[in-house]
Amino acid sequence: MNLTLWEQLLKQLNNRWEDLLSSMGMHIELVLLSMLIAIVVGVPLGIIVTRIPSLQSWIIGGAGILQTIPSLALLGFMIPIFGIGMNTAIAALFLYSLLPIIRNTYTGIKDVDQATIEAARGMGMTDMQILFKVQLPLALSVIMAGIRTSTVINVGTATLAAFIGGGGLGDFIFLGISRNIDALILLGAVPAAILALLLDYLLGVTEKWTTPRGLKK
Repeated sequence: MNLTLWEQLLKQLNNRWEDLLSSMGMHIELVLLSMLIAIVVGVPLGIIVTRIPSLQSWIIGGAGILQTIPSLALLGFMIPIFGIGMNTAIAALFLYSLLPIIRNTYTGIKDVDQATIEAARGMGMTDMQILFKVQLPLALSVIMAGIRTSTVINVGTATLAAFIGGGGLGDFIFLGISRNIDALILLGAVPAAILALLLDYLLGVTEKWTTPRGLKK
């Protein structure tokens, strides 16, 4: 008796729900750890570029070049350094996440009204005080937009971690492809899509919350 795709999906879900929960947890861990590292590294790099314009082509250009490398190729380049497994996946996802964060940090700070900066300087603020008390707060929503973009891309790219033993929802997709079982592919792809939409919504709310009142629509 041939089962419909929906029936196959329900059957696989019933048989593998514990593995699905475990893979979902691992997928979230991959995304969160790589994004945390990307934020810690990317935001300071974006700030540095605003202070030393001569580094713009090196830092932003370098991050842009990293994004042109195919995902599987980048994972392969990381294997000799970090070995097979989660560490390699996190390193590759971190590199892929840098560009939107660096670029949005740079753009957000540079777009702060010059009159506002001059007013702060006229009040006796130092450059560091202007950065942390004026520029970064006003640029925060733009920075959050970059983090939001990186996170959504990251969720999808993290499915490739399965190809180098990194775990996550990609395990189901890889298994489904190797066994030619569409239901298994969906069992990995659908939760990944839902996770991406959920994180996009939550970060979108955060982005609006960090937008200065005068700029809110």
